[in-house]
Amino acid sequence: MAEIEVPLEELHEHIQHNAHESKEKWISMVALSTAFLAAFAAVAALCSSHFESESMKEHSEAFDKWSYYQSKGIEKVLGQSKVDILAAVGKVADPKDKAKIDEYDAKRAAAKVEAETVTTLSKAHSEAQENFALSVTMFQMSIAIGAISVLTKRRGFWYVSLCLGAVGICFMIIAYTHIPKHEKHAGGHEEKAGEKTAEHAAQPH
Repeated sequence: MAEIEVPLEELHEHIQHNAHESKEKWISMVALSTAFLAAFAAVAALCSSHFESESMKEHSEAFDKWSYYQSKGIEKVLGQSKVDILAAVGKVADPKDKAKIDEYDAKRAAAKVEAETVTTLSKAHSEAQENFALSVTMFQMSIAIGAISVLTKRRGFWYVSLCLGAVGICFMIIAYTHIPKHEKHAGGHEEKAGEKTAEHAAQPH
């Protein structure tokens, strides 16, 4: 997945150049604010690309796990039908067949836990990606309007630029709230999910 590009270098250089030539102090402040906004935009773009990739990968993984869940359900139905048919004609089913049915139940339960976990992660990462992408858009607009304020020498545009930058930061904060808690403090959700699945599968059914 290609990273979101933030083509702001030329605008930022233009603002810096005008700030050096201008005698007005507020234009220097525009240059400083756009430098911070460009840094925020770069971070938000990187996060957006990362979480988009994670969401797509997890969506595909969840689809595979739900397919596995369904396949074990079909195998269980076929196995149970065999046992029922034998019982209907007065014959005793092979204990191995009954053991396989229990095995299918255990595998379905484990697959369901894994699929639900991955689906939840995919949704959370997708929501985080959308908010990071919105923040990138706000930062791009903010820097562009900052450049307009320098070109036109009108301070009002700079205030608008700062407001849009604040909105962009708000979207970053919102995006952060959609990141799963264990990712904020430590990595490796696959290991934790694997441990829970193993424990669930080991329980008698």
